[in-house]
Amino acid sequence: MKTRDRVKELRRVRAGDLAAHPNNWRTHPRHQQAALRGVLAEVGYADALVARELPDGTLQLVDGHLRAETTPDAVVPVLVVDLSDAEADKVLLTHDPLSAMAGADAAELATLLERVDTDNRSLNEMLGRLADRSGAIDLESLANRPEVDVPECYQVVVECGNAAEQEAVYERMRKEGYPCRVLTL
Repeated sequence: MKTRDRVKELRRVRAGDLAAHPNNWRTHPRHQQAALRGVLAEVGYADALVARELPDGTLQLVDGHLRAETTPDAVVPVLVVDLSDAEADKVLLTHDPLSAMAGADAAELATLLERVDTDNRSLNEMLGRLADRSGAIDLESLANRPEVDVPECYQVVVECGNAAEQEAVYERMRKEGYPCRVLTL
C-alpha cells in the first residue's frame, strides 16, 4: 500500500490562536478534562496537535481541541497538514475512533499500571477505569488508592452493563442538567 505523507511541518503556536474545526463532533466530559489537566501538569505536552492551514493563514484544528482549550495561553506543538476540507472531515471523523478500536494486553497493562505512580486524583480514577475495563485489576494496588470523598447529598445510582453504557447514561443525564459523577465499583 502506498501512502502519502501529509505533514508539512511542525510549528510551535499559542493554543488560543488555533481555530476550532466547525465540524468537531467530540465532547469532553469533566472526568476527561480533569485527567488531561492532570497528565499535562505531571508530564506536559508529549504529542502534537494537528491543524491545517486555511487560505487566510489561520490554523484550523483537526485533532487536539481539548488540549488547545485546556491550555489556551501555552505555546504548543502543532503538526501542520495539507488536507482538503473533505480530507479534514474524514480525519476528524476517524482519528479518535480508530484509536478506540485498539485492544489491550491485560498482562502488559497490569505491569505498566504497577509502574506508573501519580498523586493526581483524576488520573488515578482514569487509571482505575482503564484497569477495570481491561481486566488488569490488581486488588492489592486498589487497596492503596486514595479514598474518594463523597459529600452528603441525594443521589441515584444507575447500574450499567459496561463502560460504554455508563458513558452514554452519564452524557444523557449531564445534558438534562443533572450534576453527575462517574463511579466504578
